Amino acid sequence: MNSGQVRSGLIIVDKPQGWTSHDVVGRLRRLAGTRKVGHAGTLDPMATGVLVVGINKATRLLTYIVGTTKTYEATIRLGQSTVTDDAEGEVTAETIAAAVTDEEIEAAVAALTGDIQQVPSSVSAIKVNGERSYARVRAGGEVNLPARPVTVSRFEIHGIRREHGGKLRDVDVTVECSSGTYIRALARDLGAALGVGGHLTALRRTAVGPYSADQASTLEQLAEDLRLLELNDAARALFPVRELSAGEAEDISHGRRIDPSGFPAGNGEPVPVAAFAPDGELIGLLADKADTARALLVFAPGNERA
Repeated sequence: MNSGQVRSGLIIVDKPQGWTSHDVVGRLRRLAGTRKVGHAGTLDPMATGVLVVGINKATRLLTYIVGTTKTYEATIRLGQSTVTDDAEGEVTAETIAAAVTDEEIEAAVAALTGDIQQVPSSVSAIKVNGERSYARVRAGGEVNLPARPVTVSRFEIHGIRREHGGKLRDVDVTVECSSGTYIRALARDLGAALGVGGHLTALRRTAVGPYSADQASTLEQLAEDLRLLELNDAARALFPVRELSAGEAEDISHGRRIDPSGFPAGNGEPVPVAAFAPDGELIGLLADKADTARALLVFAPGNERA
Protein backbone atom coordinates (compact mmCIF):
# COMPACT_ATOMS: atom_id res chain seq x y z
CA MET A 1 0.00 0.00 0.00
CA ASN A 2 1.62 3.29 -1.00
CA SER A 3 0.90 6.62 0.64
CA GLY A 4 -1.37 7.79 -2.17
CA GLN A 5 -3.77 4.93 -1.52
CA VAL A 6 -3.98 5.16 2.28
CA ARG A 7 -7.58 5.24 3.45
CA SER A 8 -9.04 5.99 6.85
CA GLY A 9 -8.69 3.49 9.65
CA LEU A 10 -6.81 2.33 12.70
CA ILE A 11 -3.35 0.84 12.97
CA ILE A 12 -2.63 -1.33 16.02
CA VAL A 13 1.04 -0.77 16.79
CA ASP A 14 3.31 -2.83 19.04
CA LYS A 15 5.27 0.12 20.40
CA PRO A 16 8.96 -0.62 20.97
CA GLN A 17 10.77 0.27 24.17
CA GLY A 18 12.52 3.62 24.08
CA TRP A 19 10.05 5.24 21.68
CA THR A 20 7.56 7.88 22.78
CA SER A 21 4.00 7.68 21.51
CA HIS A 22 4.73 10.93 19.64
CA ASP A 23 7.69 9.23 17.93
CA VAL A 24 5.37 6.47 16.70
CA VAL A 25 2.85 8.99 15.35
CA GLY A 26 5.65 10.78 13.48
CA ARG A 27 6.83 7.52 11.94
CA LEU A 28 3.32 6.59 10.80
CA ARG A 29 2.76 10.04 9.31
CA ARG A 30 5.68 9.33 7.03
CA LEU A 31 4.56 5.78 6.23
CA ALA A 32 0.94 6.79 5.57
CA GLY A 33 1.77 10.00 3.73
CA THR A 34 -0.66 12.12 5.75
CA ARG A 35 -0.43 14.58 8.63
CA LYS A 36 -3.80 13.44 9.97
CA VAL A 37 -2.52 10.85 12.44
CA GLY A 38 -3.11 10.56 16.21
CA HIS A 39 -3.02 8.01 19.01
CA ALA A 40 -5.48 6.85 21.65
CA GLY A 41 -3.60 7.00 24.94
CA THR A 42 0.06 7.60 25.66
CA LEU A 43 2.51 4.85 26.53
CA ASP A 44 5.66 5.83 28.42
CA PRO A 45 8.97 5.34 26.56
CA MET A 46 9.86 2.46 28.92
CA ALA A 47 6.64 0.62 28.08
CA THR A 48 5.94 -1.60 25.09
CA GLY A 49 2.76 -2.92 23.55
CA VAL A 50 -0.55 -1.84 22.12
CA LEU A 51 -0.78 1.73 20.85
CA VAL A 52 -3.89 2.44 18.78
CA VAL A 53 -3.22 4.96 16.02
CA GLY A 54 -5.87 6.64 13.88
CA ILE A 55 -5.34 7.64 10.26
CA ASN A 56 -7.34 10.37 8.46
CA LYS A 57 -11.07 10.20 9.35
CA ALA A 58 -10.45 7.55 12.01
CA THR A 59 -8.68 10.12 14.20
CA ARG A 60 -12.20 11.22 15.14
CA LEU A 61 -12.79 7.84 16.81
CA LEU A 62 -9.75 8.15 19.09
CA THR A 63 -11.51 10.11 21.82
CA TYR A 64 -13.87 7.15 22.28
CA ILE A 65 -11.00 4.63 22.35
CA VAL A 66 -9.10 6.59 25.00
CA GLY A 67 -11.85 5.85 27.53
CA THR A 68 -11.85 2.07 27.03
CA THR A 69 -10.48 -0.52 29.47
CA LYS A 70 -6.73 -1.24 29.26
CA THR A 71 -4.81 -4.43 30.14
CA TYR A 72 -1.14 -4.57 31.14
CA GLU A 73 1.57 -7.06 32.06
CA ALA A 74 3.96 -5.52 34.58
CA THR A 75 6.77 -6.22 37.02
CA ILE A 76 6.82 -4.34 40.33
CA ARG A 77 10.01 -4.18 42.39
CA LEU A 78 9.48 -3.96 46.14
CA GLY A 79 12.20 -2.43 48.29
CA GLN A 80 13.07 0.59 46.14
CA SER A 81 11.30 3.88 45.45
CA THR A 82 12.21 6.12 42.51
CA VAL A 83 11.45 9.71 41.61
CA THR A 84 9.41 8.59 38.58
CA ASP A 85 7.84 5.48 40.17
CA ASP A 86 9.50 3.43 37.43
CA ALA A 87 12.96 2.17 36.49
CA GLU A 88 13.82 5.29 34.49
CA GLY A 89 14.00 7.46 37.60
CA GLU A 90 16.68 7.87 40.25
CA VAL A 91 16.31 5.64 43.32
CA THR A 92 15.22 7.86 46.22
CA ALA A 93 14.90 5.25 48.97
CA GLU A 94 15.84 1.61 49.53
CA THR A 95 14.50 -0.74 52.19
CA ILE A 96 15.27 -4.42 52.60
CA ALA A 97 12.10 -6.26 51.57
CA ALA A 98 13.26 -9.76 52.54
CA ALA A 99 10.78 -10.03 55.40
CA VAL A 100 7.74 -9.22 53.24
CA THR A 101 5.74 -12.42 52.80
CA ASP A 102 3.82 -13.62 49.78
CA GLU A 103 0.63 -13.45 51.84
CA GLU A 104 1.27 -9.80 52.72
CA ILE A 105 1.86 -8.97 49.05
CA GLU A 106 -1.35 -10.74 48.05
CA ALA A 107 -3.35 -8.87 50.70
CA ALA A 108 -1.93 -5.51 49.60
CA VAL A 109 -2.73 -6.28 45.96
CA ALA A 110 -6.30 -7.19 46.93
CA ALA A 111 -6.66 -3.84 48.72
CA LEU A 112 -5.68 -2.04 45.50
CA THR A 113 -8.29 -3.93 43.44
CA GLY A 114 -11.75 -2.58 42.63
CA ASP A 115 -12.90 1.02 42.80
CA ILE A 116 -10.08 2.97 44.42
CA GLN A 117 -8.85 6.52 44.84
CA GLN A 118 -5.46 6.91 43.16
CA VAL A 119 -3.01 9.80 43.27
CA PRO A 120 -1.44 9.92 39.78
CA SER A 121 2.31 9.65 39.46
CA SER A 122 3.89 13.09 39.79
CA VAL A 123 5.81 12.39 36.57
CA SER A 124 2.66 12.41 34.44
CA ALA A 125 1.23 14.54 31.66
CA ILE A 126 -1.42 16.06 33.94
CA LYS A 127 -1.31 19.84 33.79
CA VAL A 128 -0.79 21.90 36.96
CA ASN A 129 -1.37 25.62 36.41
CA GLY A 130 -0.81 25.13 32.70
CA GLU A 131 2.44 23.16 33.10
CA ARG A 132 2.85 19.41 32.66
CA SER A 133 3.42 17.73 36.00
CA TYR A 134 6.45 15.82 34.73
CA ALA A 135 8.08 19.03 33.50
CA ARG A 136 7.74 20.63 36.92
CA VAL A 137 9.17 17.57 38.69
CA ARG A 138 12.11 17.25 36.31
CA ALA A 139 12.88 20.94 36.85
CA GLY A 140 13.21 20.25 40.58
CA GLY A 141 9.77 21.43 41.65
CA GLU A 142 7.19 19.65 43.78
CA VAL A 143 3.76 18.52 42.64
CA ASN A 144 0.82 17.48 44.80
CA LEU A 145 -1.83 15.96 42.57
CA PRO A 146 -5.29 15.18 43.97
CA ALA A 147 -6.54 11.60 44.14
CA ARG A 148 -9.02 10.54 41.48
CA PRO A 149 -11.38 7.57 41.23
CA VAL A 150 -10.20 4.68 39.05
CA THR A 151 -11.27 1.06 38.69
CA VAL A 152 -8.79 -1.81 38.84
CA SER A 153 -11.00 -4.69 37.76
CA ARG A 154 -8.15 -7.22 37.76
CA PHE A 155 -4.85 -7.18 39.67
CA GLU A 156 -3.49 -10.70 39.41
CA ILE A 157 -0.13 -11.97 40.66
CA HIS A 158 1.71 -14.45 38.43
CA GLY A 159 4.98 -14.75 40.27
CA ILE A 160 6.99 -13.40 43.20
CA ARG A 161 10.79 -13.57 43.11
CA ARG A 162 13.68 -12.57 45.35
CA GLU A 163 16.31 -10.31 43.73
CA HIS A 164 19.63 -8.76 44.79
CA GLY A 165 20.46 -11.49 47.27
CA GLY A 166 16.91 -11.54 48.59
CA LYS A 167 16.89 -7.86 49.58
CA LEU A 168 14.31 -6.97 46.93
CA ARG A 169 11.16 -8.73 45.75
CA ASP A 170 9.87 -8.63 42.18
CA VAL A 171 6.17 -9.21 41.56
CA ASP A 172 4.86 -10.11 38.09
CA VAL A 173 1.24 -9.03 37.60
CA THR A 174 -1.59 -8.55 35.13
CA VAL A 175 -3.65 -5.39 35.57
CA GLU A 176 -6.95 -4.65 33.86
CA CYS A 177 -8.13 -1.14 34.62
CA SER A 178 -10.13 1.89 33.63
CA SER A 179 -8.77 4.74 31.58
CA GLY A 180 -6.68 7.13 33.65
CA THR A 181 -5.18 4.45 35.91
CA TYR A 182 -1.42 4.75 36.37
CA ILE A 183 0.36 1.40 36.69
CA ARG A 184 3.41 3.23 38.07
CA ALA A 185 1.18 4.59 40.82
CA LEU A 186 -0.07 1.07 41.62
CA ALA A 187 3.56 -0.04 41.99
CA ARG A 188 4.30 2.96 44.23
CA ASP A 189 1.20 2.37 46.35
CA LEU A 190 1.83 -1.37 46.68
CA GLY A 191 5.32 -0.66 48.02
CA ALA A 192 4.00 2.04 50.34
CA ALA A 193 1.31 -0.28 51.74
CA LEU A 194 3.99 -2.86 52.54
CA GLY A 195 6.29 -0.26 54.09
CA VAL A 196 9.21 -0.94 51.75
CA GLY A 197 8.57 1.28 48.73
CA GLY A 198 8.07 0.08 45.18
CA HIS A 199 8.44 0.98 41.53
CA LEU A 200 7.72 -0.40 38.09
CA THR A 201 10.55 -2.20 36.27
CA ALA A 202 8.66 -3.49 33.21
CA LEU A 203 5.38 -2.64 31.52
CA ARG A 204 3.65 -4.00 28.46
CA ARG A 205 0.14 -3.00 27.37
CA THR A 206 -1.57 -6.06 25.98
CA ALA A 207 -5.02 -4.66 25.16
CA VAL A 208 -6.87 -1.40 24.55
CA GLY A 209 -10.62 -1.96 24.43
CA PRO A 210 -11.27 -4.65 21.80
CA TYR A 211 -7.74 -4.44 20.34
CA SER A 212 -5.09 -6.85 21.63
CA ALA A 213 -1.38 -7.45 21.22
CA ASP A 214 -2.21 -10.36 18.90
CA GLN A 215 -3.44 -7.79 16.35
CA ALA A 216 -0.50 -5.42 16.79
CA SER A 217 2.32 -4.96 14.29
CA THR A 218 5.86 -3.77 14.85
CA LEU A 219 7.10 -0.62 13.12
CA GLU A 220 9.30 -2.82 10.95
CA GLN A 221 6.28 -4.85 9.83
CA LEU A 222 4.30 -1.66 9.18
CA ALA A 223 7.07 -0.32 6.97
CA GLU A 224 6.47 -3.35 4.74
CA ASP A 225 2.67 -3.43 5.04
CA LEU A 226 0.65 -0.70 6.78
CA ARG A 227 -1.98 -3.23 7.96
CA LEU A 228 -4.79 -0.72 8.21
CA LEU A 229 -8.02 -1.69 9.97
CA GLU A 230 -10.48 0.12 7.72
CA LEU A 231 -12.76 2.73 9.28
CA ASN A 232 -15.95 0.69 8.83
CA ASP A 233 -14.42 -2.41 10.43
CA ALA A 234 -12.90 -0.37 13.26
CA ALA A 235 -16.26 1.17 14.13
CA ARG A 236 -18.03 -2.21 14.06
CA ALA A 237 -15.47 -3.57 16.57
CA LEU A 238 -15.74 -0.58 18.89
CA PHE A 239 -19.45 0.24 19.10
CA PRO A 240 -22.93 -1.25 19.00
CA VAL A 241 -24.14 -1.11 15.40
CA ARG A 242 -27.27 0.38 13.85
CA GLU A 243 -28.09 -0.28 10.21
CA LEU A 244 -29.88 2.78 8.82
CA SER A 245 -32.47 3.03 6.09
CA ALA A 246 -31.64 5.32 3.18
CA GLY A 247 -33.95 7.96 4.65
CA GLU A 248 -32.36 7.76 8.10
CA ALA A 249 -28.88 8.00 6.59
CA GLU A 250 -29.94 11.12 4.71
CA ASP A 251 -31.42 12.66 7.86
CA ILE A 252 -28.30 12.02 9.95
CA SER A 253 -26.03 13.36 7.19
CA HIS A 254 -27.96 16.66 7.33
CA GLY A 255 -28.05 16.96 11.11
CA ARG A 256 -31.64 15.83 11.61
CA ARG A 257 -32.66 13.53 14.45
CA ILE A 258 -34.17 10.09 13.94
CA ASP A 259 -35.92 7.49 16.09
CA PRO A 260 -33.88 6.27 19.10
CA SER A 261 -31.52 3.34 18.73
CA GLY A 262 -32.71 1.74 21.97
CA PHE A 263 -29.34 0.86 23.48
CA PRO A 264 -29.35 1.28 27.29
CA ALA A 265 -27.20 4.01 28.79
CA GLY A 266 -23.91 3.02 30.39
CA ASN A 267 -23.12 4.62 33.77
CA GLY A 268 -25.90 7.10 33.09
CA GLU A 269 -24.31 8.22 29.82
CA PRO A 270 -25.75 7.56 26.33
CA VAL A 271 -23.96 4.77 24.52
CA PRO A 272 -22.36 5.78 21.20
CA VAL A 273 -23.74 3.70 18.34
CA ALA A 274 -22.05 3.28 14.95
CA ALA A 275 -24.60 4.10 12.24
CA PHE A 276 -24.17 2.54 8.80
CA ALA A 277 -25.84 3.42 5.51
CA PRO A 278 -27.49 0.66 3.43
CA ASP A 279 -24.30 0.44 1.32
CA GLY A 280 -22.25 -0.44 4.45
CA GLU A 281 -20.51 2.92 4.81
CA LEU A 282 -20.14 4.46 8.26
CA ILE A 283 -22.31 7.59 8.44
CA GLY A 284 -21.36 8.59 11.99
CA LEU A 285 -21.92 7.96 15.66
CA LEU A 286 -25.33 8.36 17.30
CA ALA A 287 -26.53 8.68 20.87
CA ASP A 288 -30.06 8.50 22.22
CA LYS A 289 -31.43 11.56 23.96
CA ALA A 290 -34.99 11.41 25.25
CA ASP A 291 -37.07 9.95 22.42
CA THR A 292 -34.67 10.61 19.53
CA ALA A 293 -31.19 9.67 18.34
CA ARG A 294 -28.83 12.53 17.53
CA ALA A 295 -25.47 12.55 15.78
CA LEU A 296 -22.35 12.78 17.95
CA LEU A 297 -20.28 13.06 14.80
CA VAL A 298 -20.90 12.68 11.09
CA PHE A 299 -18.36 11.52 8.53
CA ALA A 300 -18.30 13.44 5.27
CA PRO A 301 -18.72 11.07 2.34
CA GLY A 302 -16.09 10.71 -0.35
CA ASN A 303 -12.87 12.47 0.67
CA GLU A 304 -10.81 10.03 2.69
CA ARG A 305 -8.73 12.78 4.30
CA ALA A 306 -11.71 14.84 5.45
